[in-house]
Amino acid sequence: MPRDAPPRVVHTLQRAGVHPLLAQLLAARGVLDPAEVEPDMSALLPPRLLLGAEQAAGVLADAIARGERLCIVADYDCDGATACAVGLRGLTMLGARVGYVVPNRFTTGYGLSPAVADLVAQQQGGRPDWIVTVDNGIASVEGVARARQLGMRVLVTDHHLPGERLPDAAVIVNPNQPGCSFPSKNLAGVGVMFYVLLALRAELRARGVLTPATQPRLDGLLDLVALGTVADVVKLDANNRLLVAHGLKRMRESRMQPGVRALFAAAARDPAQASSFDLGFALGPRINAAGRLADMTVGIECLITDDGQRAMHLAQTLDAINRERRGIEAGMREQAQDALERLQGQGGAAANASISLFSPDWHEGVVGIVAGRLKELHHRPTFVFAPGADGQLRGSGRSIPGFHLRDALDLVSKREPGLLVRFGGHAAASGCTLAADGFERFAAAFEAVASAWLSPALLARKLEVDGDLGAEWFTPEVAQLLQAQVWGQGFAAPVFASRVEVLQQGQLGERHLKARVRLLDAPAGSGATRELIAWNRSDFLPARACVAWRLDSNAWQGRTQARMVLEAVEDSD
Repeated sequence: MPRDAPPRVVHTLQRAGVHPLLAQLLAARGVLDPAEVEPDMSALLPPRLLLGAEQAAGVLADAIARGERLCIVADYDCDGATACAVGLRGLTMLGARVGYVVPNRFTTGYGLSPAVADLVAQQQGGRPDWIVTVDNGIASVEGVARARQLGMRVLVTDHHLPGERLPDAAVIVNPNQPGCSFPSKNLAGVGVMFYVLLALRAELRARGVLTPATQPRLDGLLDLVALGTVADVVKLDANNRLLVAHGLKRMRESRMQPGVRALFAAAARDPAQASSFDLGFALGPRINAAGRLADMTVGIECLITDDGQRAMHLAQTLDAINRERRGIEAGMREQAQDALERLQGQGGAAANASISLFSPDWHEGVVGIVAGRLKELHHRPTFVFAPGADGQLRGSGRSIPGFHLRDALDLVSKREPGLLVRFGGHAAASGCTLAADGFERFAAAFEAVASAWLSPALLARKLEVDGDLGAEWFTPEVAQLLQAQVWGQGFAAPVFASRVEVLQQGQLGERHLKARVRLLDAPAGSGATRELIAWNRSDFLPARACVAWRLDSNAWQGRTQARMVLEAVEDSD
């Protein structure tokens, strides 16, 4: 389905100096103002609009003035790790005494639970005065109550959707809490923490503690904000794109944390060419791997150290954990696909409106990735479960457009009281915990909701494309221009469509395909042939096909050339 780009908007963008192709692509994604193309930080939504941010600034400024101790309770994914690093670095710069605790997926579970509150109170150095949650806490009713019982006050910073009851925290900062009119509901956890720091710095200026000349530069944290925002796959609205754009700019200018620089090196990526693709598919997974298989402390320490050598050692450790994760994931994904074929025949997932799978042999740290892969393959809301250390089942889900996953879990919990021990998340990604014998009930209840909510039109995969790409734009320079933009969730990277004849094809490495194709709709006699790469595809392409593809550039033996990267294919014979 081709995207529509309003001609008047395209013209406005071009007159402002935007590249003609880029103007077409941005207009098709709803960009109306040329200022959005290279946004200035002055366009950032102000912290005063975020409910609780100014109140949080007040209590934090008081805590700093009294010399009180703070402890950040983080989450064990990349958003949580970057939010923790932003909080630690920023609060320290602003004069706070602050440490951190990160829950363990396998022992304490997610968020500020009563067990984590006990752990914080028993920290070396004594019980802190304040707990500051990052990327969690909005559902921590019992954990906040336990912290208060132990004599600790709690500041919740989170972005997840709240349940029916809010925790009794001293302050809550969350764009999705009731009564918050913040225009961007899509801040990641790291973005919320960054906003709290902006509000705190303003409060300290108002109190005379800081002056414009002595205040710290918080924009030095934007590389971490960009990494967490992209890795958490939140919608890249204008405000989030601004944060990510300036974070990427710092990376390209070699102004980043030593840990971020080390992660680029471990992933064999060039920070001078940093893109949102690098953050989402190279750096983010290496941070996430620590929380999936080991202890997120490794990831957080990588992001907060100022020692370049230590950062490199930690980044290499994260890279090794990520390689292990990939091996586990590949085995689970193969087993999951076999299970689907046994359950539903060779038609795959088409028989049902949803997919729910469980195996006692699967690893709970990898279920979310496998759910995402199956969702992409079958275009169905998908939940994958594995046993937890406590005998309960841990599930992670991924959804398709038009199906709000967290709302679906809420309905399942109402229809099947007692089935969900706990649940939470977003529209596109959520998690839940079941009793050991709860899987079959869950699968049936989840399918009932999916069948009722999802029409045949929503279950049909739709790939929006940007039409064919003119030959004049098939260059490495244009590829690099596009890669430099901020693309991601809700602001999709450009995908072009072409009819091709496959001239030759063969395996590239163990898991990829490389082909030489001729454009069927090119002008007669132009002889337009191109290289096409299909990552993670072993099946050969049909002789003639309609292909959806991304423009990429590839440097090899001193030459840089443009190439097509396959997104989808249909036989055109």
